[in-house]
Amino acid sequence: KGVDTIACLAVNDPFVMKEWSKAKDPKGIVLMLGDGGAAFTKAAGLDFDTGNFGGVRCKRCAMIVDDGKVVKLGLEEGGAFEGASSAESMLKAL
Repeated sequence: KGVDTIACLAVNDPFVMKEWSKAKDPKGIVLMLGDGGAAFTKAAGLDFDTGNFGGVRCKRCAMIVDDGKVVKLGLEEGGAFEGASSAESMLKAL
């Protein structure tokens, strides 16, 4: 469907992301991106603070980006997984 890159971003350091990639994507298909200081997450307005549980985190979401512009944002509200950010939802939007 014309997808150049599938990426996963998490508020984590690159070492955690590397190990997560090895465990979940051993073929290296997904580009794993660590947002250690949550700079991107905060700039995108996707941050929430869990306090002592883990600090600043990124809301569960998925997006389709075309030429640097977000054309679809599937945002899960309240920490639940309702399907807005599912692979199926993103594929339908392509």
